[in-house]
Amino acid sequence: MPRYATVFSGDPAATYRSVDLASRTGGANPQQLVGLLYEEAVAALRSVAWAVENRDYKLKGERVTRATAILFALESGLDFDRGGDVSHTLARFYRGIREAVVEASIGSDPAPFLAAADSLTEIAEAWSSVAK
Repeated sequence: MPRYATVFSGDPAATYRSVDLASRTGGANPQQLVGLLYEEAVAALRSVAWAVENRDYKLKGERVTRATAILFALESGLDFDRGGDVSHTLARFYRGIREAVVEASIGSDPAPFLAAADSLTEIAEAWSSVAK
């Protein structure tokens, strides 16, 4: 039986995630893209918590890296000229979450990752209501 998905990455689940993400970003406007970044960051952080609980250190490392990269992307996408105080507040928020994630990555407690995911979820919900 052919394994078509393995042609791309050797991992059918990873291939599906890549195709899914590509299809969701293809026609998205900037506001929707930010929403997708929030979704992906929250999913990565929740995956880190699961990985910590299940001692899956490879997954933990991958998801910490992904969450950190997304937080960098969110911060670098801020428009400080047009966003004023809100942009500066979000920059501090993203930086704080990122620092907490990096610090927690050394340990074996899933709680900081879940707290970070919950905080990002609150911001994502606010963003979603404003972006509509």
